[in-house]
Amino acid sequence: MNEAVHILQKYWEHSHFRPMQEDIIRAVTEKKDVLALLPTGGGKSICFQVPAMLTEGICLVISPLIALMKDQVENLSKRGIPALAIYSGMHFSDVKKTLQNAAFGNYKFLYLSPERLETDLFLEFLPAIKPSMIAVDEAHCISQWGYDFRPSYLRIASLREQLPGVPVIALTASATLAVQDDICEKLLFNKNQVRFQQSFERANLSYSVFEPESKQTKLLEILKNVPGSSVVYCKSRKQTQHVCDLLKLNSIKASYYHAGLDNEQRTHRQQQWINNQVRVVVATNAFGMGIDKADVRSVIHYDMPDCLENYYQEAGRAGRDGKRAYAVLLKNVSESVNLEQMANMRFPDEQQIKKVYAALLNYLQVPAGIGEGQSFSFDIAQFAETFKLNILDANYGIQALAQGGLLAYSEYFFRPATLVFACSKNDLAEFEQMHPDLEPLVKGLLRNYEGIFDYPATIYESLLAKFMGKPLVEVKSQLALLQQYQVVHYLPQADQPQLILLKNRMYSDDFVMDIKEHLARKENYLKRLTAMTAYAGNTSDCRSVLIGDYFNDQQIKPCGICDNCIKKRDLPLSATQFKEMAQQILINLEKVPVKLEKLEKEFKQVSKQQLKSILEYLLAEQLIQHDPEGIIQVKKQVKG
Repeated sequence: MNEAVHILQKYWEHSHFRPMQEDIIRAVTEKKDVLALLPTGGGKSICFQVPAMLTEGICLVISPLIALMKDQVENLSKRGIPALAIYSGMHFSDVKKTLQNAAFGNYKFLYLSPERLETDLFLEFLPAIKPSMIAVDEAHCISQWGYDFRPSYLRIASLREQLPGVPVIALTASATLAVQDDICEKLLFNKNQVRFQQSFERANLSYSVFEPESKQTKLLEILKNVPGSSVVYCKSRKQTQHVCDLLKLNSIKASYYHAGLDNEQRTHRQQQWINNQVRVVVATNAFGMGIDKADVRSVIHYDMPDCLENYYQEAGRAGRDGKRAYAVLLKNVSESVNLEQMANMRFPDEQQIKKVYAALLNYLQVPAGIGEGQSFSFDIAQFAETFKLNILDANYGIQALAQGGLLAYSEYFFRPATLVFACSKNDLAEFEQMHPDLEPLVKGLLRNYEGIFDYPATIYESLLAKFMGKPLVEVKSQLALLQQYQVVHYLPQADQPQLILLKNRMYSDDFVMDIKEHLARKENYLKRLTAMTAYAGNTSDCRSVLIGDYFNDQQIKPCGICDNCIKKRDLPLSATQFKEMAQQILINLEKVPVKLEKLEKEFKQVSKQQLKSILEYLLAEQLIQHDPEGIIQVKKQVKG
C-alpha cells in the first residue's frame, strides 16, 4: 500500500489514511466488489479516488447529486487530477464533447447521473471509454426498501453486464442490514464481494431530544448556549423563512435555504455560511449534501424527520473537526401522529396516482402512445393550480410515478447558460464598430471561451460579469441584446425542475403500475417512521447505542454525553451497579495501568463524582494503588 500512501500525500497532502480507508482501497485494487458504509464525514471519496489513480483507465462515478458532482470535479481539478461530469440539462454538443474527452483524453474520472447510463450517446462511447472501475455514490438509492429509492439506479445492473470484470465500489453513509443486502443484490455483486462498515459512533457528538412548550424559545436558548456555526432543519420552505426571521429579530445572523431558490441564491447563501459570514442557515433537507464544513457546533432539527437514516446523516454534519458538538431534536406530541397520517398522502392509492398521471400528461400536452424520452421544464405549483390539485397530492403522486419507473423528476435541476456566435468574424468586427457599447462583452466572451465560434460553450454569467467589472443584470441584458441582433445563439441559465417521460403515455384504460411494490414501500416507510418515533420517545437508553442498534453496529458503548446518559449519571448508583462498575474498572486496569483522565474518558457512563467514589472504595479495599505520577494500577498481590 506504499503506492496508495504516495498518491494520498502527492494529491491530498495527507500522511496517512483514516480508519478502514486503507482496507477498502486494498479490496478495490484487488478487483473485488466492495460495499463501504462510512458515516457522514468518513472520507468516502478517497476510497474510490485513490484506487482509481492507481489503475489505468477512467473511473465512472455514478451520483444523483449535481452539486456534489460539480464540487468533486472542481476539487479534483484543483489537485491536478483531470475529471469530467455529465449532468441533467447539459447541451447535446457539450455531452458529446465530454464523452469524446473521456474516451480519448487523459482523464481519470467521469461523473454522471444514473439516467445517463442507457442513453444511445453514452452507450455508443462506452466501448471506447473502457472504464477501470465503477463507483456508485449514495448507493442506498438502489434499494426500494431504503429511504431514498430512485428507480434510475436500477440501470447500473445493465451497465455491469456490458462491463464484465470491472469491479464496483458502492458507498453510502447509512443503510440497515436489509438495505445492504439489497444493494449487493441489485448491483450484481460477485461472490468475492467484501463489506466494510465503519462504526456509527460519534464520540464528540452529544445527541438530545426536547419536547418544549415553545420550540421558538428553546431554539433561541440552544443557540445562546452553544456558540458557533449551526444548521437548523425544518420540514417546509415556509417554515425556513419564519424561523430565519425569528433568529434575525433576536440579532442572530441567519439565512434560509431551500430548493425553491434559484441556483445563484442557493450557492451564495451556502458560501456565506461556509465562510462564517452567516452564523445559522435554516434549511430543508435540500441543504448539506457534499458540504465539508468542519466547525459546525450544532445541528438542530426544528421538526422531527421521518426516518433515522436522514436524521443520522443530517445530525452528523456537526463536529467533523472532532470537537464537542450538539445534535438536538425538538418535538411535540402531535408530530409522530401527523407523520403517520402523512403516510397516506406520501403513498397515494392507485386511483389518486392515476388521476395525477392523467392530469400531468394533459398539462404537458402529450398524446397517448408517444412521449418516451421527452423532457420538460416543469413548474409543479402552476401544474397544481391549473388542475385544482393540492400541491402535496401533486408532488407525492409524481414521486409515486417516478418510483414506479414511468418518469424521472429532478427538483434540483440546473442547466448552465450556453452561447455560440452565429455570424462570421468579419461580420462581428462590423457589428462591434456599430455597437461600441457591446464591444466589451464581445471581447469578454472571446477571451474567456475557446472555440465559441465553432460550437456552443457553457458560459457562467456571474463570472463574466466579474471579469468585466459590471453588474450581473447588465451583462444578462446585453447577452439578450446580442441574441436579438442574431449575433449569437444564447440560451440563458435555467433553474427550473426537469421532468422526463420514461415511457409512452398510456391510454387511461390501460394504465399499469406495480401497486404491490408501491404498498410495500409504504409499509417500509411506516417501519422507519416507527423506529424514528421510538428513538425520539426513548428517555432512558444511550442515543448513540440506539442509533448503532438500528444500523446493526452492536459495538457502540454508552456515550456518556447524550441527554439520556447525563440523566443516568445524575442518579445515584444502586449497590449492584456500583459493584459491576468497580469490577469493570478492575478488569480494565489489569490490562493496562492508566491515569484518572483516561479512566474518565473510558467510563463516560458514570459521572466524575461516581467514578471518584468507586476508586476510593477500591483503594480502601487495597485492590488498586497509584504512584506519584498519578498512574492507577491493580495491586500486584491481587494479580496473583
